[in-house]
This record gives sequence, C-alpha cells and structure tokens, in this order.
Amino acid sequence: MNEYLRTALCLASCGVPVLPLRAKVPFANCRRCVDNACGGRPNMKAPGPCACPGPCHAWAAATTDAQVIDSGPWRRAWLRASAVAYHPGGAGLTVVDLDNTDAIEWAREHLPATQTVPTTRGEHWLYLGTMPSANGVRPGVDIKSVMSYARWLGFGTGPMAELPDTVRALVNKPAHAWPVSRPLAVPVPGGGGQCRHRTPAFLERGIAMAEQRITAATSGVHATVYATFLAVLSTHGRCGCLTDAHIARLFTAAQAKGESPRHCTDAWTNARTTLGV
Repeated sequence: MNEYLRTALCLASCGVPVLPLRAKVPFANCRRCVDNACGGRPNMKAPGPCACPGPCHAWAAATTDAQVIDSGPWRRAWLRASAVAYHPGGAGLTVVDLDNTDAIEWAREHLPATQTVPTTRGEHWLYLGTMPSANGVRPGVDIKSVMSYARWLGFGTGPMAELPDTVRALVNKPAHAWPVSRPLAVPVPGGGGQCRHRTPAFLERGIAMAEQRITAATSGVHATVYATFLAVLSTHGRCGCLTDAHIARLFTAAQAKGESPRHCTDAWTNARTTLGV
C-alpha cells in the first residue's frame, strides 16, 4: 500500500479529514467540475451536492470515509501525491503556521504553549477549537482552520491547549483579512469627473470575468491566477474601486482551483509590485 494512502487511512480512522496533495497543492478540478458545472459541494457554500468520485475540490474534498479514500480515483491520486493534507477545521483544530524564526519567537512570547510540529522553515502550533482561516495575520504567521488545509507533518510534541482568544483576535482584525483591507485610494480624475470604474456594473463585470477565467483554467493554474490578478489590478487598482469583498471573491476562485492562501497572497502582492500599486 502507498505510504500516503496508509497515512491517510490512519488519520481518517482517528476522525481527521484528509486529502492528497500534488506538488504541495490539492488536485485541480476534474473536467466535469470545472466552472462549478457539478453544482459544487455543500461545504463550499455552493448549491447542490457533487457526485464527483475524485479528490478535486481542494480542502472541501477532505474526508474521513475510508471507502472513498481507498477508491479508484482517490487511490490513483495517492500514487501521484507528494504529501498528505488534512482539514484542521473538520478535525476541530486550528493550526497557527509559523513560517520563520521571528514568527516562532513572537508565538513563544505571546501565545500559550501547545502541541508543536516542526515544518521545513518553522513550526505548526495546534490548538483545540476552530475559527476562520486567514493568511498573513502577522509577518510569517497564517491561521489554518475552517475552509483551509494543512500538510500532515507527523505527530507533534507537548499537550494540545484550547484555542485562546489571543489567536482568535488575530483574525478579528479586518486589516489582516486580505492583502488590501480598504479601497486603494487615489485622486479622482481631474475636472471633477467620476471615475468610470466606480460604475457598479463595470466593476462587477470585471470581477465576474476574472472569476470565470480562473475557474476555467485546466492547466497552468498558478500562471492564470497571477495573470488574472495582474489584469484586475491594472484596470481597477488605482481608482479606489477594489474592496475586501472583491479580493475575497478572486481568492476564493483561486483556492477552489487548488491554490493555497499563501500562493494567492504572493500572486496578489507580486502583481501589485509589478504595477506599482
């Protein structure tokens, strides 16, 4: 039996929802699930159930059903997998992902001790309890819980503490919810005219087209997401139109295609840097 499949079945038997990762990201949507043609999945807040037998719905594909995990489509996915991931929120957990030594030092000073799992560059601190997930709540700190996934890196050390308010407070700060927490403020065009991008229909059409472009990608998802972010920012990034809600829609579309919150943030930041906005 494949080692990833064996690990997945072991975790599932303990009530931990698992999914396979390919090159550190979930498997992309299969052809019949592209553009949400399958109707989506209930826990992705889309209408109707999805009967797709494969692990193609990112974090929402995570399951504890051994028959599903060891079925044909999933068994083939494990053979191509590079790691096992799990849905922390589905297991009743929150992961504080500390990406560097500075972040670890901050956590040791401000957060209660809990079970710790070493990562390639830092540590995962695991707490009992769930909360909204968020990326970049502090430099080098991500929160992975509900509607997110984390790589399984083995059992940690130390007892697991209850999720503290200090961790919950990190996500309750609107400024850290998304890379841009308020409209990008720039002067209105000279002559007192109204920015054409402030027309609701113009902006809505642009965001809808960007979502469609991302969800329709069948290959090169990373490149498609970056190019789409670049296109949106080049049109709307300097006029004060974009809000958290618009950015959240783009991030949600990208994550549904298997992009991680960190990849979304990096792509958005790189696009802003390229355009100077």
